[in-house]
Amino acid sequence: MKNISITDRLFMVGRAGPARRGGLGQAALPKVGLLLCLLISGMSADARIKLVALPERDAVMIRLDNPDATVVEEERVLTLQKGLNQVDFSWKGVTIDEDSIRLAVLSPADKVQLLNVSYPPGEGALVWQLSCAEACNAKVRISYLLSGIDRLVTYTGTAEKDESQLALESFLVLRNFSGEDFTDAQIRLDYGDPFTMSAKHEETRQRLFFNKDGLPIVKTFKWDAREKPWDPSRLDENVGIPVYYAIANARDKGLGQHALWDGKGRVFQKDGHGSTIFLGEDQPGFVPVGEDMEIRIGESRDVVVTQRQKVNRQINVKRNHANEIILYDNEELIETEVENFKDQAAVLVLTQYIPGEWTMRENSHPYELKDHETLEFRVELKPKDKIKLKMDFVRNNIRTRNLR
Repeated sequence: MKNISITDRLFMVGRAGPARRGGLGQAALPKVGLLLCLLISGMSADARIKLVALPERDAVMIRLDNPDATVVEEERVLTLQKGLNQVDFSWKGVTIDEDSIRLAVLSPADKVQLLNVSYPPGEGALVWQLSCAEACNAKVRISYLLSGIDRLVTYTGTAEKDESQLALESFLVLRNFSGEDFTDAQIRLDYGDPFTMSAKHEETRQRLFFNKDGLPIVKTFKWDAREKPWDPSRLDENVGIPVYYAIANARDKGLGQHALWDGKGRVFQKDGHGSTIFLGEDQPGFVPVGEDMEIRIGESRDVVVTQRQKVNRQINVKRNHANEIILYDNEELIETEVENFKDQAAVLVLTQYIPGEWTMRENSHPYELKDHETLEFRVELKPKDKIKLKMDFVRNNIRTRNLR
C-alpha cells in the first residue's frame, strides 16, 4: 500500500467520546504519514468526515541538535471557527513517540487557546481542543520526534607535501528512512546557520557543510606504555608508533567558530606531482572549541622508543608478628630513550602510568597529569635527535595479602 504523506489529506473529525488522556499532549515520531485533521465544533459527533481543503505545510525544519533523536517542526495555517475547535493529528506507517508531540499557536496567539488533548483508543492519533474567540486563520507550529532520520558528519583533509598545512572539508550526510518525504526542509545542526535540503524516504543526501584552507597541522607521534612494547629490538617484527595530525579548533588557527561533531575523517597528502596519496582514516571524537581534532594517519618507524625499568625495589617495609611483609613502599626508576631518525623535527607524546598512591622524586621532563595515575609527556624532537627521559618515583603504602 502506498504511504500517505503528511501533506496528503486533511480531515474534519466529528467523533465524540471520552478522552483517553487529558492535559497538554506530546507525541512522537511520524514514519510513513501524518494526517492533520480539523474538527470544528457544531459538526456531527458520530463519524470522521473528510475535508476537501488541505492546509499545506508552510515550512518544515528538521533539527539534528541531538545525535540520538530528530525533532521535526512544521508550520501550518488552520481555519478555525468561533468557539471550540478540535484538531486531529494522526499518523500511519510511521514511528511516533506520543509524548513528544507539541502544538503551539503562533498567531493570533491572543485569540486562540489550547485547552486539552485526548487520545482516541486504538489509534495512532491525538485530538487537540482549541478555543477561538472569533473565526480566524491560525498559524500553528507542530513539533514531534521522528525516528528513521539520522545524520553522519565526515571530514576530508588534504595536507600539503611538507605537512605544514591542511585543507579541511566537512560534509553532512542525511539519511531518511522515516517513511516521510521532505521538500525544501530547513536543516539545523547545533551550530552554524540552517540550510535547505530535500530528502525523500529511503534517500541519502550529502551536503558540504564547511570548507577551510590553510589550517596549520602538527604531526604527532604517540607512544603508550600500556599498549606498545618497551623494547622493540627484542621483537622479530618492526614496531611502528601511531601518528596523528592535530588540527586546533581555535579562531586564531582558522576554526573555532563552533564545536566539531564526531565523525569519520580521511586524510590525503599532495605528492608534488598534481595528485594525492591516501594517508589514513580515523573516527575523531567530539571536539569542543579550544581543543584539537586528532586524526590518526597510520604508524611510523621514523621515531623509536625504548623503555627500561632500572630500579624496582621495596623500601620502608612493615612486617607483622610472623615476620611477614604487610606494607611497603616501592622505589622505581624508569628510563625512556627516544630517537628521531627523521630529517625533520617531530613531536612525541608519551603516556606513562603509575597506579595507586605515588610520589615523584625526580623527572627529567615536565608532564601533564591527565588523572591520578596517567602522566603525559610532550617531547619536542629535533631532526636526528636522541634524548633520554627519566622518572624516579615511589609508590607508597602498598599492602600485601598477608595483612592480619
